[in-house]
Amino acid sequence: MWLTKGEEETNHEYGKSPKERTIEELINSAVIIADKHSGPTSHQVTAWVRDIFKAKLNGHAGTLDPAVTGVLPIALENATKTMPVLSGLDKEYVGVMHLHTEVPEDVLRNVILNKFVGTITQRPPVKSAVARVERERDIYFFDILEVEGRDVLFKVGCEAGTYIRKLCHDIGQALKVGAHMAELRRSKVGNFTEEEAHSLVEIRDAYEFWRENGDEKKLREMLMPVEYALGHVKKVFIKDSAVDAICNGSPLYPNGICRIQKEIVRGETILIMTLKEELIALGIAKMESGEMIKRKTGISVRVDRVLMNRGTYPRWDKA
Repeated sequence: MWLTKGEEETNHEYGKSPKERTIEELINSAVIIADKHSGPTSHQVTAWVRDIFKAKLNGHAGTLDPAVTGVLPIALENATKTMPVLSGLDKEYVGVMHLHTEVPEDVLRNVILNKFVGTITQRPPVKSAVARVERERDIYFFDILEVEGRDVLFKVGCEAGTYIRKLCHDIGQALKVGAHMAELRRSKVGNFTEEEAHSLVEIRDAYEFWRENGDEKKLREMLMPVEYALGHVKKVFIKDSAVDAICNGSPLYPNGICRIQKEIVRGETILIMTLKEELIALGIAKMESGEMIKRKTGISVRVDRVLMNRGTYPRWDKA
């Protein structure tokens, strides 16, 4: 899983492991998983979370329709810079599809398996935030959990950007009976699950309990350090002496690298990390993993978005 370029020690006078951050530091660079309720838009829920934490910036990964409930990852403050790698995560949903005419269950299963599992083509609905052009999306599975009359309880796993309402409509068209999505709940975004999601009331109460009583236990359980939220993204760990240069936007060169995750490819968005597992910046790989290990010159990673503040680690002109 890892390739080592050279052994290096980290100086504990500088920086801090994510698990050692104060609540204030967590709020400045964390992801919280909200359990969106039916009614408000995703933007409204995100705004309410911003107001609870008195934050200046936040953003959500994967928009849900007002009537749809479930998992909504929300990045706070500095963590909003990681939205490009949070927004493209796969999704899972549980929902009810209402058929306009009953069909035999074996026919329903056959049509779904043969036409709606795998790579499909979708045209976004009229009320969508993207251009209405056909595009391919992957449906990893579409499990029928229960059929009661014309109501079909299902669970679906799909690529980001898949419209489940449109998927239900298209299944109805393929069955030649018509269908629409009656209920929907998002149960998973990437590795974020319902078990990690918290209602707005729970989030507000945990914040107020910390502010008024100094008890941070519940709030700390909700605030996920941004590094832990990005476990799906490949990483490069660098020397302490190279950190400040990256904070100032300098590219990462091979001599600053300690270890590298295998199978990094050119053009891939990766994380540049300290040896204390702090996220310094998002970067674009300019070399493959093997090249980063073997080469001594050239740009290994181009810095894209810096999260760590300048001066967190001392400047070292030879880095």
